[in-house]
Amino acid sequence: MPSRAEILQTLGLVSNEQAILAIIWHVLIAIAVIGIFLGWRPSKKLGATALSIPLISVSVIAWVYKNPFNGLVFLLLAVILFIIGLRRPSEKVDAPPVWASVAGALLVVFGWVYPHFLMGGTWLKYLYRAPTGLIPCPTLCLVIGLALLANGFSSRAWSVCLGIVGVFYGLTGVFSLGVTIDVVLLLGALSLLILAFTPRFAALSKPGRLSAAA
Repeated sequence: MPSRAEILQTLGLVSNEQAILAIIWHVLIAIAVIGIFLGWRPSKKLGATALSIPLISVSVIAWVYKNPFNGLVFLLLAVILFIIGLRRPSEKVDAPPVWASVAGALLVVFGWVYPHFLMGGTWLKYLYRAPTGLIPCPTLCLVIGLALLANGFSSRAWSVCLGIVGVFYGLTGVFSLGVTIDVVLLLGALSLLILAFTPRFAALSKPGRLSAAA
């Protein structure tokens, strides 16, 4: 098992060496955010499956940088979310509660600018070079934030799987690695779990819920 110093060093290397990939991810995030602001609402199937892509990115990079634990966890999570997502209907995502929308938007912004690990990082640099899509915590912030905005794709299983992994990495970041800002991830993951067990969420998850929710 790598030491705390070794893990932090690897995360720093990834964040600073993979500049082009980080910029590509920021462009993709910007396109998605602009689309959401313009009223685009993906289908539950498309959204739930597409969010496995940044997780695969983290997994591949983890294997390249010889971190098999993160590589395996993110690969399994991506596969599970993709499989569950394939079973989601092709109808548009449901609107979340207001509190989940606010939490989701804040998480997306935080994941986008994740202010850690970049050498000589400035806020301007974090806007396009933060390690989102490269390392676990900012990527999970982004994915959980988008999930909250999409009401967890009305899938309790999908949301719980993502939420549990988010809680684990949030706790690990704060208490094992000393990255205090990962408390944001922890709170976001807990928010997704809370959303998944609300009565309204359960109603929307059931077949025929459109008539019941009308």
